[in-house]
Amino acid sequence: MLCFLFGIVMILTEFSPHTASQATYKEIANWGRVISPFVFVLAVVTLIQTHWTRIQRRVEHWQYSLVVFFGMIVMVVAGLPYGPQHPAFKWLFNNVQVPMDATMFSLLAFFIASAAYRAFRARTFEATLLLLTAVIVMVGNIPVGDLLWPDAASNARQWILDNPNLSARRGIILGVSLGAISQSIRIILGIERSYLG
Repeated sequence: MLCFLFGIVMILTEFSPHTASQATYKEIANWGRVISPFVFVLAVVTLIQTHWTRIQRRVEHWQYSLVVFFGMIVMVVAGLPYGPQHPAFKWLFNNVQVPMDATMFSLLAFFIASAAYRAFRARTFEATLLLLTAVIVMVGNIPVGDLLWPDAASNARQWILDNPNLSARRGIILGVSLGAISQSIRIILGIERSYLG
């Protein structure tokens, strides 16, 4: 019932410029700001419960849960008393968190490259077309492409991004938007209840 009421109110405030609807929107946004710290506490408690259970049961790779606890404790001890501008917290963030993020994204790049290799094997006409398009876009993105074919590589890449890619992207965005609208209506009407757990 709450989901239905708040869903209807948020839809009305989105499409109504009336001062009463905008005041309602601001009030609900304030409620959201008040609730968000409690949601943060709930997230931390859930994280602790999940990893504590993994450590107790000695499931596969349970040692990584110890690393999660250690990292969480160190960052809280470094950041909570003195704030995020303290040199110790900044050092931990810049020398631990940022390199780990870069490592994760570089691993993701290798996974994407291996998936692209499997997907781009030219067995059919469509796969060959996809492979050629990907090669043109990649060559147009790197400086070597302009050295090999001055202006031609970047112009071909831009044409692909502005015409066939843009058309496909608009279709995907339209499909995702319609799906989000239908899912929102299902949640508001109470048909979809999987988000309740």
